[in-house]
Amino acid sequence: MTTKLDEIINDLQAEQADLEKVLNAIPPNDWDKPSHSPGWSARDHVSHLAYFDEAAARAITDPAAFMAEVQEAMKAAGSFEERYLAHGREMTPTGVLEWWRTASSALIKAARMLEPDARVPWYGPAMSAASFITARLMETWSHGLDVVDTVGADRSDTDRLRHVAYLGVRTRPYSYTVRGKEQPPTPVRVELTSPSGETWVFGEADAPDFVCGTATDFCRVVTQRRHLSDTSLEVHGPAAEEWMGIAQAFAGPAGQGRRPGEFAEEKRA
Repeated sequence: MTTKLDEIINDLQAEQADLEKVLNAIPPNDWDKPSHSPGWSARDHVSHLAYFDEAAARAITDPAAFMAEVQEAMKAAGSFEERYLAHGREMTPTGVLEWWRTASSALIKAARMLEPDARVPWYGPAMSAASFITARLMETWSHGLDVVDTVGADRSDTDRLRHVAYLGVRTRPYSYTVRGKEQPPTPVRVELTSPSGETWVFGEADAPDFVCGTATDFCRVVTQRRHLSDTSLEVHGPAAEEWMGIAQAFAGPAGQGRRPGEFAEEKRA
């Protein structure tokens, strides 16, 4: 019997397959093109995915060893990010691609071993198996989007975005917490049109504040890959407006996001 966790793992594997098609087609010189993330190239986004997919597989298969590695990494000199990016920058493009292929495959293999009620350690609090794999899917899609934006590749969105949209809604409280703000009590409804034309609704039906538009736009905003003004999302009410201005579906410190106008041509298209 296929479980909800199986479905998420299958969707992660499909997302990886779509990204691999993009990476296979990148000319060698384009791997070092600057991305819209300051200081990062296309290569760096793939290195990020490879490193954390490796770490995620270890967290599943050997939690104690993973936690020991985290403690050692935090004690080591230099920034955590600088170390894994430097590792990728020492490789050829082919080497980085193979690193990611091996890591992403290892993650899928490890994920297939998870029980639905398992909890997996990570760099913050432990996560449920479903949330853990959903977060890896969100990372694969969003950093894959960074690569697509950088090299001008073609990758169509799919209804797998429902996982990213779900995280975007669920992390509304975190978007405030990470900035030291208090979330207003006003509920916000989110109504999205999926890539296939389905309607997805999150939140209370009678919520006074709401966000509506495409899942494509919403997911780009909550992962901070687009500034709200460069999308066609309709945002109604002060609580919804404030949230969309700071939305952050990924863990870590408050992100800077994208500047207004970086992708203005998409809105005009």
